[in-house]
Amino acid sequence: MSDSTIQLPEAPDVSAAKHAALSYVAEAFAQAELDGLDPDCMAHAALFAAFRELVAAYGEDAVARYAESLPERLRAGGFSRGMRH
Repeated sequence: MSDSTIQLPEAPDVSAAKHAALSYVAEAFAQAELDGLDPDCMAHAALFAAFRELVAAYGEDAVARYAESLPERLRAGGFSRGMRH
């Protein structure tokens, strides 16, 4: 992928699909915690799995460029629970 950002294909239901996917991930986190796994351990595993899937879909260079945008998004509160935006 030559673009500097990773984009899902444009479709009317992309937002719904992202919300559904996030629900699955949240449920997996909840189940893992019930099974005694540390949420920090689960988060690291989820990040590893996510980056592995993104690399398979878009390649190392595109994912590396995407990852370079993460510090700014983190500092702006883009991943905070009580979203600031």
